[in-house]
Amino acid sequence: MSEQTPPLTSSTIEYLRPTPVYAVRQPRQRYWLHALLLLLTCFTTLVVGAHMQHNFDRGLPVFLFDDSNSPFSMPWALVHPSRLLLGIPFAGTLMLILLAHEMGHYLMCKRYGVWATLPFFIPAPTLIGTFGAFIRIKSPIRSRTGLFDIGIAGPIAGFVVAVGVLAVSLGLSKPIPRGVPPADLELGFPVIFQLMHRLLAACGWGVARLPLGAVLLHPAAIAAWVGMFATALNLLPGGQLDGGHIVFSITPRAHRWISWATTISLLLMAYYLCYVWLMWAILLRLSSLRHPNVADWPRVSGARLWLAAFAVLMLVLTLAPAPFLHFSLREVVREMHRP
Repeated sequence: MSEQTPPLTSSTIEYLRPTPVYAVRQPRQRYWLHALLLLLTCFTTLVVGAHMQHNFDRGLPVFLFDDSNSPFSMPWALVHPSRLLLGIPFAGTLMLILLAHEMGHYLMCKRYGVWATLPFFIPAPTLIGTFGAFIRIKSPIRSRTGLFDIGIAGPIAGFVVAVGVLAVSLGLSKPIPRGVPPADLELGFPVIFQLMHRLLAACGWGVARLPLGAVLLHPAAIAAWVGMFATALNLLPGGQLDGGHIVFSITPRAHRWISWATTISLLLMAYYLCYVWLMWAILLRLSSLRHPNVADWPRVSGARLWLAAFAVLMLVLTLAPAPFLHFSLREVVREMHRP
């Protein structure tokens, strides 16, 4: 017995009429702007790297400054443009690490159909010649798994490249000569530096047999340090940092109090260890005001939870609690009150 088809009425015909679907045109990439910022950042990092290499070749710490050797001096580099070639080891390795990190995010956005810009590099007359790089995500991320994968891809890519750079550059470093004045800026080393140094020492690699504090770091090793520091910053579990995205994708309800706990930890680290963390505590709170809305299902599970554990391991390995020694707020306050 077949079912009879009901007669079509005017309302039924109106219901069945196809609804037009409009596709949103993606904004055009401003390739000229990306290329310009990339070239400018290459130039500023070459200027800084040239000073570092100049010091290193003379057996001096890369962060030793005087009247003729400031951390960022374009006249010194441009008087003899060939000096810029000295900056290639530092600039090349640093740009490679930053590019790997941002392309990790960008390619994962492509995989999930999320529209994102190419990396914007930020040139700046700083100790490292840049404020880093970033991409802008201009369309919604539809799922928690997508948010997780996009968030973790950058730190993993940057970390892998930085580890390779670190292994090679520590081998290029050399002992600090006797009588050399101390650096104007002393770095604190993350755990990954200590482990790599011990690994090279176990392999009988020359300078690695010395304590890390007695080693004159090659400029490429400084680039690896910057890469590790950037990885740790991005993996801080809070706000809209990569670590915050990872936390939010796994447990959205806990994201808020984990962000607050991270902020409080940064404030304590700023007071007792290094005041640089004060700026990041402020930025973290500002970025915690909102967060992308993603669907509750599917939840992050399976192998991604192991990747989350690896993200925690990366944070432990790359975080230097005192990235710059003798720069805590407590020491600054004492100096201000010293007669």
